[in-house]
Amino acid sequence: MTTLDIATPGVRLDVVAALEARSLDVLADEGTRAMYSTDASLYRIPPTAVVRPRSRDEVAEILEVARTLEVPVTSRGAGTSVAGNAIGRGIVLDFSRHMNRVLSVDGEAGLAVVEPGTVHAVLQKQAMAQGRRFGPDPSTHPRCTIGGMVGNNACGSRSLGYGRTSDNVAGLEVMTAAGDLFRTGYGADGKPFVEGGEQLVADLRSVMGRHLEVARTEFDRFGRQVSGYAVHHLLPERFDLTQALVGSEGTLGVITEATVRLVTDPAHRVVVAIGFEDIVEAGEASPAVVAHGPTACEGLDSRLIDVLVSRRGAGAVPDLPRGNAWLFVELAGEDADDVMERAQRLAAEGLGVESLVVPDPKVQARLWRIREDGAGLAGRAPSGKPAWPGWEDAAVPPDRLGEYLAQFDALVAEHGLTSAPFGHFGDGCMHVRLDFPFDRPDGTAVFRAFLQSAAELVASFGGTLSGEHGDGRARSQLLPTMYSPEAIGLFGQVKGVFDPTDLLNPGVLVEPDAADEEVRVAGTFPNRRPLAFAYEEDHGSLAGAVHRCTGVGKCRADNTASGGVMCPSYLATREEKDSTRGRARVLQELVRGERLDWRSPEVHDSLDLCLACKGCASDCPTGIDMATYKSEVLHQSYRKRLRPRSHYTLGWLPRWSRIAGRFPRLANLGMRLPLVGRLALWGAGVDQRRSIPAFATTPFRRWWARQERKARGSAPLRQPVMLFVDSFSNSFSPSVAEAMVAVLRDAGYEPQLPSAGTCCGLTWITTGQLDAAKRILGSTVAELAVAARAGIPIVGVEPSCTAVLRSDAIELLGNDPERGDDARTVAAATRTLSELLGETDGWEAPDLSGTTVVVQPHCHQHAVLGWTPDEKLLGRTGAEVTTLAGCCGLAGNFGVEIGHYEVSVAVAEQNLLPALDAAPDAIVLADGFSCRTQVADLRERPSLHLAELLASKLP
Repeated sequence: MTTLDIATPGVRLDVVAALEARSLDVLADEGTRAMYSTDASLYRIPPTAVVRPRSRDEVAEILEVARTLEVPVTSRGAGTSVAGNAIGRGIVLDFSRHMNRVLSVDGEAGLAVVEPGTVHAVLQKQAMAQGRRFGPDPSTHPRCTIGGMVGNNACGSRSLGYGRTSDNVAGLEVMTAAGDLFRTGYGADGKPFVEGGEQLVADLRSVMGRHLEVARTEFDRFGRQVSGYAVHHLLPERFDLTQALVGSEGTLGVITEATVRLVTDPAHRVVVAIGFEDIVEAGEASPAVVAHGPTACEGLDSRLIDVLVSRRGAGAVPDLPRGNAWLFVELAGEDADDVMERAQRLAAEGLGVESLVVPDPKVQARLWRIREDGAGLAGRAPSGKPAWPGWEDAAVPPDRLGEYLAQFDALVAEHGLTSAPFGHFGDGCMHVRLDFPFDRPDGTAVFRAFLQSAAELVASFGGTLSGEHGDGRARSQLLPTMYSPEAIGLFGQVKGVFDPTDLLNPGVLVEPDAADEEVRVAGTFPNRRPLAFAYEEDHGSLAGAVHRCTGVGKCRADNTASGGVMCPSYLATREEKDSTRGRARVLQELVRGERLDWRSPEVHDSLDLCLACKGCASDCPTGIDMATYKSEVLHQSYRKRLRPRSHYTLGWLPRWSRIAGRFPRLANLGMRLPLVGRLALWGAGVDQRRSIPAFATTPFRRWWARQERKARGSAPLRQPVMLFVDSFSNSFSPSVAEAMVAVLRDAGYEPQLPSAGTCCGLTWITTGQLDAAKRILGSTVAELAVAARAGIPIVGVEPSCTAVLRSDAIELLGNDPERGDDARTVAAATRTLSELLGETDGWEAPDLSGTTVVVQPHCHQHAVLGWTPDEKLLGRTGAEVTTLAGCCGLAGNFGVEIGHYEVSVAVAEQNLLPALDAAPDAIVLADGFSCRTQVADLRERPSLHLAELLASKLP
């Protein structure tokens, strides 16, 4: 398209300067280019610049610059495209930052008007307040945008009930590459109309007049045929430009506004889960299921369930009927008895091995979460290797799905690959990711050969290469396998009418790029330095670890709505660079070693607001662990170099607290003196608005020594337990550790303590001082392993430190021939208090009936240890419990460091502070020292550790 080489730095500067001269929101640094170089697809194309328009007028200005400088333009919403249709070499328009408003919702008329960057969940919330909903619900609905759904003609699980996006769009406002604006819609009589664009309409009619036969015979053969352009909507007998534009992948125009239809949500839903011997039988049964009129019929394979169990444990999967594959079928309606009767009739039909009727909405939600996380879970193949998109959402006529699935499995095996298929089986659409060997020299050749064979297979069934995600860079080149040369030529002529200079999203659909070009994971990324962490699940490769991020963008959603934590900094700033995905993309550029290195400012800027909460390690379906990667980057960047001063103060806090613990009153006095206190905070790299907790006048270990002397020779026989008391509990909150002793003794245990000075090294880990952390942690696990091998359980006080023993120790010491086994032994023996009490026969929880408790679980407990045992224990007490989701915002050293205060407070304002304000008389339960500190700092309220709450009710 362009005569300019936009990859040339000088040309890039010209483009950026021209955009900035118009006071546009322009980002063109290397970090941003890395973040936007890929979406949820295989492809990597760094853009020239990212522009975030605020209005349609700014869109017009951007297009004017693009035309003048001959720079291509790609529209982007949430960047969750698995086909590579949201990336481009020129200007990327990110509509999600500013043009993201719901302009109006008319529940009575069943219409809503939105800007293209409007998140599906935001529209849904406002529509449901008026008793309506937007029908299509892709698995990415908490973060995908309406503009992106229009671009791809997205569908979702409930397409049997609500149809595709194209069935739910009532009008579009579109700007052409030439800057002309036109509007489409439907009149009172239901007939389509176009306002503006008279010449464009005339030219389209002329083109279609020459290709009537192909448009009538090769398109619209079954519901999920969305590959190519929807030219059948341009036939003279219908000429519906709204429908024709949906699914055009941003290649024909830039959507600046959309009017969508809203439907009424059924009052009652019941799910029937049906188990089958294998995925082929599930596919074969789908037409019989659809005959029952469900709103959804989703299929998944046991291979996907196996990945889920390996990552989150068996408890992550609700009870399923017997089988190796399942259909999740939803029936809905206004009459509860009728819906249940239909569900029971379907279950009794005997379509599979076993059926289970699920009326409970909570259990239904757990089933649908498995399906929604499918794309992320499928990122790890049954082989244990990374699995990739590329052949993602092909569809065939539903009555041929079973036969197609059988032949597809054979094709996968023939190419030496593995997969875990799932999808919209009621529509004949299958999703899959495959372990293409991109780490081998012939990896892209294997990829290319498979794509060609798979395209030929689906075409032989009369199917479509794409059933909802669009063709993009992954499949556009393969369109000739399912369309005739005349149809392919027609696509080019339609593109020529709208965009004669090929300005919009070139390389997609028309004159496509090769499907095996610009594959971001192709090749090897050797570690140029020894790594500190083992990265055992990624075979010791940081490149493999950061490429776990498939780009599905769950970190851009409010996961707290479902009890999650990820990603607190993104919720506070709404900036891509502060999402887990944005950081992963920057680190992917780092491991390439072409533009960024360990010390690049862009790398550190992307990681600066990472709270190291580890929420992504559990909430991201791919299992990415940004806290670990951040520690690695800090380690590599500052090893044998001068560090930020907070690394020497907050990072060495256990060391300083032991010294201060010898003279606690003197230390506290110094911090209370105004000038000394302020200087100390500044010197420590701590924000002046933060308070520093006082050192305990009697640290726990001193208290313990006195107790031991008093009890010498008279202690009753109890089962021994190793109590791991961290530096925070010892020096700042000894009452928590004392309560632990009381509760453990009440449960029949006699606590023992490791020697003074044992430490998990957490503060060294979070500040990237990993050589020191290994020494400290190695010594600690060596001592604790002696107790563990003797069958003595280890119970931690502080969740984050307990999580180190359970997880980080293995990652740090796993490759150490001397300490690796110790770390694994200690991890297996480590328990939280609730876990230990839950395993203790005969212990009865104290009665807390009538007590109202607001609980802030620690992020590391949520991500690594699990909150379920605490939930069960509290349930046994009879207390009225409200459990908060999300992070408290302090997150260890993060929230106290200079430059982080505002974000720390903004994170707390998401869930913690509103809950505290709504329950002023409730007991606040927070096991984490940092959580209790945040509550005290921002609301001046006391809070308790679980041990303190239980101990307060002991006899």
